Parts: sequence; structure tokens; C-alpha cells
Amino acid sequence: MTDSTAHVSHYPLLNTINDPADLRALPRTQLRALADELRQYLLHSVAKTGGHLSSNLGTVELTTALHYVFNTPDDRIVWDVGHQTYPHKILTGRRDRMHTLRQWGGLSGFPRRDESEYDTFGTAHSSTSISAALGMALASRIQGSDRMSIAVIGDGAMTAGMAFEAMNNAGVEDCRLLVVLNDNDMSISPPVGALNRYLAQLMSGQFYAAAKSVGKQVLKGAPPLFELAKRLEEHAKGMVVPATLFEKFGFNYIGPIDGHDLDSLIPTLENIKHLRGPQFLHVVTKKGQGYKLAEADPVAYHGPGKFDPAVGLQKSAAPANPTFTQVFGQWLCDMAEQDQRLVGITPAMREGSGMVEFHKRFSERYFDVGIAEQHAVTFAGGLATEGLKPVVAIYSTFLQRAYDQLIHDVALQNLPVVFALDRAGLVGADGATHAGAYDIAFVRCIPNMSVATPADENECRQLLTTAYEQNHPVAVRYPRGAGVGVAVQPGLHALPFGKGELRRQGQRVAILAFGTLLYPALQAAEALNATVVNMRWIKPLDEALLHQVARSHDLLVTVEEGCTMGGAGSAVSESLHAAGIVLPLLQLGLPDQFIEHGDPVKLLQMAGLDAQGIASSVNQRLQTLTN
Repeated sequence: MTDSTAHVSHYPLLNTINDPADLRALPRTQLRALADELRQYLLHSVAKTGGHLSSNLGTVELTTALHYVFNTPDDRIVWDVGHQTYPHKILTGRRDRMHTLRQWGGLSGFPRRDESEYDTFGTAHSSTSISAALGMALASRIQGSDRMSIAVIGDGAMTAGMAFEAMNNAGVEDCRLLVVLNDNDMSISPPVGALNRYLAQLMSGQFYAAAKSVGKQVLKGAPPLFELAKRLEEHAKGMVVPATLFEKFGFNYIGPIDGHDLDSLIPTLENIKHLRGPQFLHVVTKKGQGYKLAEADPVAYHGPGKFDPAVGLQKSAAPANPTFTQVFGQWLCDMAEQDQRLVGITPAMREGSGMVEFHKRFSERYFDVGIAEQHAVTFAGGLATEGLKPVVAIYSTFLQRAYDQLIHDVALQNLPVVFALDRAGLVGADGATHAGAYDIAFVRCIPNMSVATPADENECRQLLTTAYEQNHPVAVRYPRGAGVGVAVQPGLHALPFGKGELRRQGQRVAILAFGTLLYPALQAAEALNATVVNMRWIKPLDEALLHQVARSHDLLVTVEEGCTMGGAGSAVSESLHAAGIVLPLLQLGLPDQFIEHGDPVKLLQMAGLDAQGIASSVNQRLQTLTN
């Protein structure tokens, strides 16, 4: 085998499982041993490649039980977000490719329809599973099929309105739909135990369902008795399960049960398989289950790089250069210290957006609204109407989810909200679903919005300050990881609004660089003897500087780490056209395709956005001009 983690002697059962049919051929008595092997394989595999760990360790038994009970892929499983699907990948024929996880040409870290027939719906963003599974369930009904559609959704994903919109729709449909709530964070009282296991199996059984249905029909003739029975049922459930909100949506609620107890999971799922109508199963799992270090610190082990499982994560030496995220986090604290109006908002990305220190120091002005990007933006608008200065820290890819709110609730009302757009551009291992490729194009077309693109760490701090000083909405986009190592100056010094700078004077060719691609552009310019302009702002463009440069060069080149269609290069083209300046323009950026997961340096090189690629593209265009 290619991957040494798959040594047969270490995983005698797991190595016999090449698809779920093999799994279903096992006697139930062997499933516990299989789950133990699967967990160990998963741990050692992720330790070699890096990737999501805590969430996957928590879904080993649940994944095993689902594939054991249901006839996948005929029965459909839709995973929410998808960073908990490594056990699913291993059990569905991809075990021997796990060593390629999140690498160029290798397995995706998320479900993908073009990767396996068992990946029924591509995911990576939260709270989509119930909608997709409902669509599949109703398609099945229309087609006369009896297959089951199953959505597996985490408690964090249940904070998003989309999940409840789907449940509201599903509750009135006669369909074969099962929603599995994978609850690894909620407080369950009383603790999950033998009584809950027994009652969950009882409530999922045919006798209970039939008795409930018949009882409703009989007692409806006697309204007082019907109401009494209904209250008794709710009271009985209330003693052993959380509030039955989900039944109000029309689901039959079952649980909670221990999501690591196969002797509880399998009989309950077997019972559910024979029920009609929308079902809701509440399972309780533990992130990092089976690996003590991940259990103790699931956040640290959420998405680790390579490590030794016997030792665990080690504190690495502090990086020489701060990341853009760290620069933002420090700026946020410094600005909050100076201005009591500042409030910080994150849609469930405190660590990822660099807001841990802000949360500690300014907890009364820190708001984590959960996985609810739409709410985060409108919430910021509401704060702004009352004279506060909201800063929304959000990944570029997640702002896409709140586009209507960005337009209608913030920009239309011209509210002074700062959007700190982390992960702008390519993000590497997370791939196309997480790439910040489109924010330039979709933000710059909105009236009242401005967009800044800092070239380095110090400029990021300065442009955040500039954005904060404005009385209208401004987005500041910056990439994942560290910059070139420019020293970050203390203080809160703004740069001129809407103004760029001439960084290098050359001849014939002028490169207009937006964001961190300034530095490869400067390297390319040395070989080309080209002029380089650090544009800094996409909107407003520094048109005076742009037109001045255009009139003194033979070729303009725009460079951006974003889609070229509608991007910064398009903004330059529009400005030149409006000014009546006719000049060859070469627009370099991300191509009109989804860019797969891989090493970000390699991906930029493949897109022609490194120094050599920029110089090569410019020389090719110069040749066409000469000819």
C-alpha cells in the first residue's frame, strides 16, 4: 500500500472494508473493534498530512452506524460543513488515498460529488445539509423511490437560519428524511445514560409511533383527554430530553443518545429506518473522542498541521513575521482602547479571525453571533445606527453568504461598518470552497462601499485605521498567513483615503498592483524595467495617479489575487474608458475556474501570479504589441 498507516497487521478489520457493503457484511459484534481501528487509522493519517482532527474523531461511531444500517449510496447521506467526513471517506473506498488529503491532485478535505458516489452533496460551508437532504427526499418521493435521505448537522450549524428554514419546509412534507443532530457542545441534562438509551429506542420504535398515531385519532374526539395526553407526552419527554422545539417543526424527535455507543446507535437507526415522515435524531458526541489530547483541547486539534500522535502538538517557535490575522487582532485591541464606540463581531470564528485577545480585554464589546453571517451583518448595521462603530471580522468566502444584507442593510443606508475580510485570495488546503476569490468583484459594484487592499502587514494596520475613520462602509481585504515581513509601526496612523503610491519608476510598462502581489510585481519589474504602482484602493481608485501613469506608458498591467472578471483590472479598464484613454491593458488575476486545494505558493505560480509568471505574461503581451 502507498500509505504506511494502512499496514494490515495494525488494521486487520479496517483493511477488509473497501466500501460500505463490506461493512454491512460484518457481524455487529465486530463493529466496536472496527471503530477502534478506524479511529487509530484516522489519527495517524491526519497526523501525517494535517487536516481536521477533533471533529472527525468525534464521528467515528456515528459514521460507522449510518453506513451499517442504511443502504448507501442508494440511501443518501448529506454531511453538513463536511470537515467531519474523514471516517466517511475511509469507509467508502478512499482509505488508501488519505495520504493525499488536501494536497494538489489528492483528496479534498470536504465531500465532493466528483470524488465519490457516496459524497451526495458538495459541502464546506455550514447549515446546508437539511435543505439539500430535503430536496433529495422529495425527489425520491416524486420518482417513486423509498430511499432515505439523511442530513448530519452539528449543533454549531444549527445556529444558522437556513437550517431552520429547511426544517420549517420539511415539517409539512411527507418524505423519508432523517436529520441527525451531532451535538458535541450543548449541555445535556440529565446526562446521557442507560435510561436515555432505552427511551430513545422506545420512541423510535414502531409500537410507539403506531400508538401515538392511533391515540391522536381516538383522543381527538375528546378534546380534554387529547390535551391531557399531549401534555403528559411532552412532560415525559421533557424529563429525559431537551425542549421539543423540533417537534413543533413537524419532526418526530428522538434522543438524545450517546453517539459513541454503537449498541444504542444501531438499534435506534434500525427503528428509524422503518418510520414514515421527517425524523430528528439527537446524538451526543465528544470532539476528539478517543485521543485524550484532542479531548482536552478540541480547538487546538481542530485543524492541526503534521504532528506526532505519541507526543501531541508542540509549541513551535514564534514566526518571524506576524500574520495578517494577528495584525488585525492587535489593531482591533488598540483601536478599542482608544475609541469606546468600537464593537467587534464574528460569526463563530473568534480564533480564526484573531479576536481571542479582544474577547478577553473587551468582552462587553465582543459579539460572537454563531454561524449566522447574515445576522452578523445586519446586527452590525443596527449597532451602527445607534452611533457605535462595528468591525465585522469575517472570511471573504463567508461574506458571500450575507450579500443581500451587505447591500440592503448596510450599504443602502450608508452605515459606517468596517469589514475585515480575512482569507482574501487563495487559501491552499481548504480549496475552492474557502478561497476568497470574488470579494473584489462583488463588493466594488455596491454603491457607498469602499475596498482597500493592503500590500503588507504595516499597510494592513494603516488601512484598517483609514477604514475606521470613514463615515461609510469599507472592506479591507487581506490574505491568510504572513506577509513579507515589513515591520508594523505602533500607533494608529491612517493613510490618505483612496490614494495609491508610485513604488518604482520604469519605462514602457506600468504594473498596477493590488494587495500583497505588489511584492512579486516589484520583482518582475526589475527584470522588465517596469514602473510599479501600489494602488492600495480598488474603490475609490486613485484615478489621478492611474491616468498620469497611463499617459506615460505603452502598456498597463493590473495584478490582483482575485477573479479577473469584474475585479480590480475591470475597474481600471472602466476608468480608462470613461476618461477616453486608449491603451493596451493586461489583466492578471485568478482565472475563470474554481482553483483546487494545494500549496498556496504553487497555486499562485500555476495562476501566473508569481514574479516569473508576471514577467512572462508581460513579455508575451509586449511581443504582440511589437508585432
